[in-house]
Amino acid sequence: MPVPMELRRIVTDDVREQYVIYLKEVDGDRIFPIVIGLFEVVSIERRVKGVPTPRPLTHDLFCQAVELLGGEIQDVLISDLHDGTYFAKVRVKQHGELVEIDSRPSDAIAVAVTAEVPIFVNESVLQESTEKE
Repeated sequence: MPVPMELRRIVTDDVREQYVIYLKEVDGDRIFPIVIGLFEVVSIERRVKGVPTPRPLTHDLFCQAVELLGGEIQDVLISDLHDGTYFAKVRVKQHGELVEIDSRPSDAIAVAVTAEVPIFVNESVLQESTEKE
């Protein structure tokens, strides 16, 4: 069962070149940390802080392409964890059908922030990797 999450904070460690975002359970206190890349953290931070860009970034381009092709981004889902690697899906409604697009979780979260859509994590994934706030 997917659990609704919200972006809680972004932590940057420039010394180790590691970036972590923390998602918090909407109706609970579980925290889901996930390591992401520099490009994704910059994209997410720009959206959160409302910093405009002179030209569309990759996540902007993706959202625009979906819309121009007649789709609507519904939400994103961090769906699985296999051998320490998370898997995600960007879920798009198109012509009355739900299309799931395979994605890295960091890109899916950046798309969710860009498109202002909900983020979900499957309960099984959440149980394996959560912290209490």
